[in-house]
Amino acid sequence: MTELQDQPELKGAQRPRTAARVAAVQALFQIEQNEDRAESVVQQFMVHRFGTTLNNDSYEEGYVPEPDTRLFVSVVKEAVSHRSLILDQLAATLPATWPVTRLDPVLRALFMAALGEALAGEVPASVIINEYMDIAHGFFSGDEPKLVNGVLDTAIKQLTSTEKNQRPSEAEDNKTD
Repeated sequence: MTELQDQPELKGAQRPRTAARVAAVQALFQIEQNEDRAESVVQQFMVHRFGTTLNNDSYEEGYVPEPDTRLFVSVVKEAVSHRSLILDQLAATLPATWPVTRLDPVLRALFMAALGEALAGEVPASVIINEYMDIAHGFFSGDEPKLVNGVLDTAIKQLTSTEKNQRPSEAEDNKTD
């Protein structure tokens, strides 16, 4: 085996879309915790956190090896631009005894990223749910991944059906006057 094949840090680089989603969760957490502007956080990630370093720093050191930057930017922008809608949907999905503000901030950021990506409508719901459940396993060792599964399944169905009902039909879009 070559030296590169022996390095476990390169394993994450084989999944650039997952790396982008993990980075989006981290960025959304930072945006909420520090009340930062999304544009400045995205720029910070693009310049200072993406790519491999000479000493192969990894997620633990704050670096994200080879993410899909287009997906990262899209997820963060969708989550931020639809923040109110996403938080309202989370509030409607969670039990009344568990308000959104009671959620762990990392879990809240994860939900924001997942539902922002769902609203973009480019990835099937089942893929989003599986990806963010995997990410939840990376952040949490308890029952949180099960919560992610249930909440995302319900919330994505509600959000996507609401979005479809609010969009004008193609027939109306193609009318000529």
